Amino acid sequence: MRQTVQLNRRVTSALIDRLRADLAAANFSVSALTGLWGIEADAALRRNQRVPALRGLEGLRERLGHAEPCATLARLFVLGLPVDRADLDVALPALGAAGAEELGLAVSVDAGVDAGVDADVLPGVGPVASGASGAAGTLRPLLELRPYSFVDAHGAGSWWIVSDLGELALGHPLGESHVLGVGGASLTLTGLLIPTPVASALDLGTGCGIQAMHASRHADRVVATDISVRALELAALNAELNEIGNIEFRLGSLFEPVAGERFDHIISNPPFVITPRVPGVPAYEYRDGGLVGDALVEAVVRGAAEHLTPGGVAQLLGNWEYHAGQDAFERLAAWLATPVTPVTPVTPVTPVTPVTPVTPVTPVTPVTPVTPVASPASPASAPLRPDEFDGDFAPNSPNSARLAPLGAESPSNSHTPGAEGAAGAEGAARAGAEGAHGGQQETVQATDAAALDAWIIEREVQAPTLYAETWIRDGGTRSDTADFDRLYGAWLDDFAARGVSQVGFGYMLLRRPAAGTPTFRRLERLPGTLGHNPGGMGSHLAACLAAHDWHAATDDARLARARLAVASDVTEVRHYWPGQEDPTLMTLHQGTGFGRLIALDTGLAALVGASDGELDVGSIVAALAQLLDVDERELAADLLPRVRELLEDGFLQHRLA
Repeated sequence: MRQTVQLNRRVTSALIDRLRADLAAANFSVSALTGLWGIEADAALRRNQRVPALRGLEGLRERLGHAEPCATLARLFVLGLPVDRADLDVALPALGAAGAEELGLAVSVDAGVDAGVDADVLPGVGPVASGASGAAGTLRPLLELRPYSFVDAHGAGSWWIVSDLGELALGHPLGESHVLGVGGASLTLTGLLIPTPVASALDLGTGCGIQAMHASRHADRVVATDISVRALELAALNAELNEIGNIEFRLGSLFEPVAGERFDHIISNPPFVITPRVPGVPAYEYRDGGLVGDALVEAVVRGAAEHLTPGGVAQLLGNWEYHAGQDAFERLAAWLATPVTPVTPVTPVTPVTPVTPVTPVTPVTPVTPVTPVASPASPASAPLRPDEFDGDFAPNSPNSARLAPLGAESPSNSHTPGAEGAAGAEGAARAGAEGAHGGQQETVQATDAAALDAWIIEREVQAPTLYAETWIRDGGTRSDTADFDRLYGAWLDDFAARGVSQVGFGYMLLRRPAAGTPTFRRLERLPGTLGHNPGGMGSHLAACLAAHDWHAATDDARLARARLAVASDVTEVRHYWPGQEDPTLMTLHQGTGFGRLIALDTGLAALVGASDGELDVGSIVAALAQLLDVDERELAADLLPRVRELLEDGFLQHRLA
């Protein structure tokens, strides 16, 4: 049953309009904050250290003799430290300190429990700003409010994002109902979004609303769902603060709020963290879906098909378990091949007492969406909260270890079940390195029962021990405590009982075929460094899908007539033994996208080198066969399947004759 969130009527659009005007007038932006405290302090904040930034603000105040408005806002809403009421009145001249209190953004230091928040929330680090007149004249933050900037396929943009206070500002671990701001995983997913204009989009598990806001730039209508009323209300506030009016917010679990509806684009950064289902283990709403193991991600994958329009795409982040004796890709293939099965959440355990929540703030009247800036300026960025790392799947606590990739640049480790294989007959031109992709080739066969095309990319793998340590720290439990040991034991017991040997993390792209049966099934491991993608990966993913669709509908005869060109970001590297004329190894390197590295032999290297958009593939193959003195049909059988792979990976591009 659909349940649209009823917004808090005490928050008026007029107050939000004043806040927006004040933030703009103060130039409360990512670049301005870096200018206030410097790039070294920025880097320190990413390491969960705010002292350099605080020193920068205090030094600025001493030089100017007064509090600069942007500095006051940064101290209160980014560093989480108290400020003088008079300074906040200056920083927010239209809204005023009283308006900030009415919006639930700040509260008097001496308010304590009477204001509906814990008395111990007052930060324990850093003095009240110079000139403060005591508790009655001092305000502390109730919410974080941070500038955020980005570049996507539509150009550059910037927003302000409201979320709950982090551990550094709170002075204690997060509450279980905590609403996160923009963290590393959020940035990863926004960078993957395919920007193709669509009529409708769904953000499943919206949190603070950042994915829905990005979707609003390419979708006419966006529905954002969450199981948390507080998250939906903060997301609605963010939408109105940034003048985005095409998002509808609905309350409910998974696909329940959109039963019977279909969307052109489904986006989800689901609460995929695997958590033991035993008493005494906290369940954080922002990361824990309430199911056993990786069942939450499985439920999203299985449920996507019936909620996508023909040709519609679902994109999500997730993790998946490796069970003893079974590769995780076999389990993922099973999720894709079988019908939807209802998943029953585990009965909740007694929760850890969270921080008393602040009364949520919410907007009321939707307004015109933000107009994208015409040209790109900088990659997606924000002054990351001190308790958020910026890795692909980074946890959001200062205590969490970064999830390091398995290796540096390396050949891709991929497979494409159902598509043409690699080389056919061994051509006489083959020499040097073998294989179009290099590395081990793995295969998971697609089945006729599969309803969706699928592209799953595993980026990282963790052992159970490291996984447990990472997410226990994320909850704020220190490693030198009895609680840490108790939780560590619970995680390892859970993994051992279910035979889990590793946990993988990655990107998932699912597509409902526009017509007919699925033709695209690719599960691959790409742990290396990605290419340079200042505007995000979305356009590259869309181009790869389009290239697949073209070559999947193209037989070899038509492919031989096609004119192909090397993509502008592709370079070739040749390695020689000293004194030798012939290379011992030749590779193609992709500068954008996934930064793939492809091993070449003589024939493929020559074909790529001759692909200038003028000569067709068949003519090039014929010339090479004559030059290398090999059979033309055998050479074509060897090269054409690998040409298809190069098209699908973005190394070669098709140009119409």
